[in-house]
Amino acid sequence: MKAPQDIIIAPVITERSMDNLQEGKYTFRVAKDANKSEIKKAVEKLFGVEVSKVNTLNVRGKEKRVGRYFGKTASWKKAIVTLTEDSKAIEFFEGMY
Repeated sequence: MKAPQDIIIAPVITERSMDNLQEGKYTFRVAKDANKSEIKKAVEKLFGVEVSKVNTLNVRGKEKRVGRYFGKTASWKKAIVTLTEDSKAIEFFEGMY
């Protein structure tokens, strides 16, 4: 059993994720081997909220180039967590939108 801090790596702060905050949807970078139920339990334990739905997607790494050298960014997993209607907001995201 992983600790919640090992499952939820970081929040994803983009324009699209900030637009989803009004709908109660929060976006996180999560461990690649975490499943939806583990993500749900981790968010509920870390932030003290009620989660109604979790959507996950694998983000493929992109090829990058610096001068004549090619490289690739790492692949990672993203989770979009939807809170229930009566759940409180996650305080970390307060004031960002």
